[in-house]
Amino acid sequence: MWYNNILETIGNTPLVKLNTITRGVPGTILAKIETTNPGNSIKDRMAVKMIEDAERSGKLKPGGTIIEGTSGNTGMGLAMAAIIKGYKCIFTTTDKQSKEKVDALRAFGAEVIVCPTNVEPEDPRSYYSVSSRLEREVPNSWKPNQYDNLSNSQAHYEQTGPEIWAQTEGKITHLVVGVGTGGTISGAGRFLKEQNPDIKIWGIDTYGSVFKKYKETGIFDKNEIYPYITEGIGEDFLPANVNFDVIDLFEKVTDKDAALTTRDIARREGIFVGNSAGAAVAGLLQLKHLLKPDDLVVVIFHDHGSRYMGKMYNEDWLRERGFLKDEKLTAKSILQKKEQKEIVLIDSEKSVLEAINTMKSLNISQIPVTQQGMVVGKIAESDILSALLERPGLKTAPVHEIMTAGFPFVDLNTSIDKISSLINRENAAVLVEDEQGDIEIITQYDIINAISA
Repeated sequence: MWYNNILETIGNTPLVKLNTITRGVPGTILAKIETTNPGNSIKDRMAVKMIEDAERSGKLKPGGTIIEGTSGNTGMGLAMAAIIKGYKCIFTTTDKQSKEKVDALRAFGAEVIVCPTNVEPEDPRSYYSVSSRLEREVPNSWKPNQYDNLSNSQAHYEQTGPEIWAQTEGKITHLVVGVGTGGTISGAGRFLKEQNPDIKIWGIDTYGSVFKKYKETGIFDKNEIYPYITEGIGEDFLPANVNFDVIDLFEKVTDKDAALTTRDIARREGIFVGNSAGAAVAGLLQLKHLLKPDDLVVVIFHDHGSRYMGKMYNEDWLRERGFLKDEKLTAKSILQKKEQKEIVLIDSEKSVLEAINTMKSLNISQIPVTQQGMVVGKIAESDILSALLERPGLKTAPVHEIMTAGFPFVDLNTSIDKISSLINRENAAVLVEDEQGDIEIITQYDIINAISA
């Protein structure tokens, strides 16, 4: 058997039991692995549905351009379908989305415009506003508007919900979904509640989003809105696809818990998924007290981990945000183990001869160069030797005439692995600003000393 094109392979994704990360959670916990869709996310389903409905209605015409604001996954589904169906794509996204997502969209031939995150949806710079403006300006274009296009939730009513019902033989008691556009939870949830009104539909929200408070109070509170790191869930407005009547409750999850749980799913279950899956599992763990031993819970695993390699799967990224504290040495712990010596600096206007004398008297081979108190470069024995061999008279010249690029700066949370990778033939050390704001230096000797201490 074969398929006529890649779009025919969308759907029929597997349910997989979680065994380790949910240990201690009552009931049976199953993950709906949407990464097996050809675009590696659940958004493939609704992307094709929106296009096909637009074709039928005449909104999308042959040779047209699809313009959409997307965090990446919807864009991937749209771009994939556009290739098969002969459309062009222009996508707007936010600067908080992972580079991998943007690169993936461009790999499919789409034009991608990155817009600022920290602006109101109505701001002309927002990715919502930019996509709307482009739709007006680009001839023969169509904007799917995944947030308010009800084909989104209808796709999950027709596909995702029935799949889950059939795969669980109608035994599902709870559906847990990270909520962004609201299409998945509202469409699948509506179908499942039609089969059994007792099924609980739980939405996972993030701090900085308006969903939870609106569900509980009916109040749209702008004070709830602030920037957050978690990708794929939460909003600062109310999409038409979010059916609050279908959703029984919302649970908020912190950026830290979402990120670390994403990483734990890969490490403990061997399932490589994205940030919204981590948030969904973290939310489920927070709600475990509401579950009973005979419950059957389905959690949507929305997209693939490969789109988050520079973020949730990067230990330095996690450390920089204070999310990860493990036993690996960091710049801070290396400094704590280092013999305390005041760092030697030389002003850029000092002479090369003064630099030579300083190196001789202190038995050091390189010195950071400063200008008005700021580190602007470095001077090393090899730099001095090369310069004097060419021009012996440079002894009286200012240091800045022969200085080279400065040592790399790292922060206190930078791992030993990253520091080691920065120390090479060109850079014999790295600089770090300590908690008092003073400049410290870490050399290869300091790293060896810290490891062996």
